[in-house]
Amino acid sequence: MIPTPPQVPTQRPARPLDATSVESPFGGTAPAGAGFVEARPHPGEEPHDPAVLRAAVVQYEALLSGVGGAAVEANVAAHVRLVAEACNRGARLVLFPELSLTGYELTAFKVPAGAGQPSPGSQPSPWLTEGDPRLHPLQDVCARTRTVAVVGAGWREADQTPRLASLIVGCDGSVKPVFKTHLHGPERELFVPGSGPAVLDVDGWRVAFAVCADAAHPAHAGAAAEAEADVYAVSALYTRGEELRLGLHLGARSMDHRMFGLLANLGGETPLGPSCGLSGAWGPDGAALVRVAGTGTEVAMVSLDWSRLDAYRSSTGA
Repeated sequence: MIPTPPQVPTQRPARPLDATSVESPFGGTAPAGAGFVEARPHPGEEPHDPAVLRAAVVQYEALLSGVGGAAVEANVAAHVRLVAEACNRGARLVLFPELSLTGYELTAFKVPAGAGQPSPGSQPSPWLTEGDPRLHPLQDVCARTRTVAVVGAGWREADQTPRLASLIVGCDGSVKPVFKTHLHGPERELFVPGSGPAVLDVDGWRVAFAVCADAAHPAHAGAAAEAEADVYAVSALYTRGEELRLGLHLGARSMDHRMFGLLANLGGETPLGPSCGLSGAWGPDGAALVRVAGTGTEVAMVSLDWSRLDAYRSSTGA
């Protein structure tokens, strides 16, 4: 039986949420320059537990971009700090971008099969594998804070199948890889595609996970909707000039299937060009709830209220 989210009485659709910047220099607990943007309800519209999923969408500028496996540990450490800070703000789900543990450095993944674990004295591999000790700090912080984190990585399965993956680090410290379905360009030479969205339970909410170009294909979100997803969470890289494309993709997927949309964009300079930013959240009406303003490391906080889904899904002709 497919679990369903907690039910609350049908209410009128909430008015659009206000995006309010929050000053947060982190005091050395997160990458320099990171700040928070908060989606705040109007007075009297505060979401009511337990039918709320508090999410943090992390637009992340990868550290040590261009140095392959040597970047993984530094990025894991930064992810740990960001997860802890998001948890302090009430987050239960923390979404990071595509390839957030290395940056979008595809040439780094051109290493021989079987090189998932480096030998003593060799350069660390950019590929992660089951039981990789470099993930332990992330597993520990998620287990300690009871938070689910979604991070981007190159992943080799036990049979050495190479995947472009989102790693779902559970609140019990488990790691579940889910794979990008719609590879493009040189990705096709390096990775084997997945077979569709993975849908996991987070606090009674059904969250479907997508990686970048997956969101450009309506059938991917359609499959998530058929699996009764409530949230479509996309880890991505959209570059300057793709601002309209980003908004159309997330707005359409959310509106077409009456689900919330989340998108974490890789920040900063990338081999494909500078990031266009705009990480954030979209409501089931397709309207943006909150988006970050810059293109570096920033965090958008949002409370997803089940009553907004219920209002649209129970309306005639919705």
